[in-house]
This record gives sequence, structure tokens and C-alpha cells, in this order.
Amino acid sequence: MNMQQKILPYTSVFIKLLKGPVDYTERSTWEKLLQYKSDLSAFLHPLGLKLILSEEDGYAYVQQIGGEEDDASVSWIVRRALTYEESILLVLLRDMMAEFEISDSSSQELIKKRREIKEYAELFFKENASRVKFLKDIDRLIDKAEEYGFLALAESSDVADEQRFRIKKIIKARIGSEELEDFMNQLKQRKAVK
Repeated sequence: MNMQQKILPYTSVFIKLLKGPVDYTERSTWEKLLQYKSDLSAFLHPLGLKLILSEEDGYAYVQQIGGEEDDASVSWIVRRALTYEESILLVLLRDMMAEFEISDSSSQELIKKRREIKEYAELFFKENASRVKFLKDIDRLIDKAEEYGFLALAESSDVADEQRFRIKKIIKARIGSEELEDFMNQLKQRKAVK
């Protein structure tokens, strides 16, 4: 049986979306995504997926239709269980994004040095007995945020603390403004109790 089926022109975009969010910095993928967004949405729907696309902020990802409450034993989407510390760092990055967006900055991208992220995070994390271990733990959390796709290395440096990271706007989709406000209030209350 010789069935020659044509490969869909957005197959590479579909594969990338299954692996994780896509943002505008992946130029060829982003352009193809914008070109085929309606075809891709129509293709995804029968698979139980929907395309979430923010052209303004420059990111896209797929979401399973029906949510987590459905008793689906198989999922297209990779879900990661975050540790409490990873969650705190992501909320802090989201807070930085919120402050950036209300500022009068002419830049469209939020770029922070590793040192700046660590200094901000230190305000909310309980320092343990060893300062060196504490800072290494925060470095590990920053590396995890990069691995999960919420940070992108914008500029490398021989001095690790001088590395510059772009905080990706996809973080806004993962942590909404109400969730951010609630979590920040909880963190501030915990800090006040200590």
C-alpha cells in the first residue's frame, strides 16, 4: 500500500508546542505559527488541545481542553510539580514583570542580572546557617526557572552574577495578576511574622 500523505506545513510548530511554550525570539517558528494559527487551532481541537496565543506579548502554548478535573489518564501536556521554593521564585519574577509593565521604561523586554534577581529573592527567602549554601540554592532556583522556560539568558558573563536574563512574558500566563497579589500578600505576612 503506497499512501503518500502530505506533511502539514505547521507540523514543526505543533511539535515545538508539545515540548513547551514558543516565543517570538524563535523567529522562524513564530512566523510560521502566526501564518498557520487558524489551521493549527483547527488541527489541535479534535486532539483535545487548544492554542493559547498572545501576539502582543509574543508567546504561545497549548492547553488541554477540559482541564485537570477530567479523569484523563493520558495527557499531551507535560506537567511539572514545582517545589515551594521554585513557586516563590516564579512569583517573584512575575512581580518584577508587573512592576516593569507599570514603569515608564521604553524597553519592551525586562532584563535583569542574576545578582539583581538574587538580591530581590533574598528579601523573601529564609536564609539558612550558611550564606554560601543559601546563595547557591537561589542560583539553583534561577537555573530551574531558565530550564522551565521563564528566563532566557540574554548575555553571558565570566562572572555568574553578571549574567543577564530576559524574564519571559509567558510567566504572565502561568501566574495571573490575582494569583500574584494573593501570593505576594502571603509572602509579606510570613515575612512580618518572622
